[in-house]
Amino acid sequence: MNRYTKIISMMDSYYTKDYEKQKKNITKIREVREETVRKFFLQGDCEVLVILEDSGREILIDDFSSDEDIKKYLGAKFINKKR
Repeated sequence: MNRYTKIISMMDSYYTKDYEKQKKNITKIREVREETVRKFFLQGDCEVLVILEDSGREILIDDFSSDEDIKKYLGAKFINKKR
């Protein structure tokens, strides 16, 4: 299962994904578009770790999270209408 990270700061928020380099055992972090995360999330193929920078809190959001949490931390576009 894919794991994306959403960083929420005072001014903005953005999504990242860790990519592991096999040959060098290095983890690269890349910024990804919200549309990419939303596509995989609605397919049920990913989870999103939400990090609130100001408080240091971490919340893991996945398919089984409540609609209220999904809407609060990711946005209404991430709620699957078929549930």
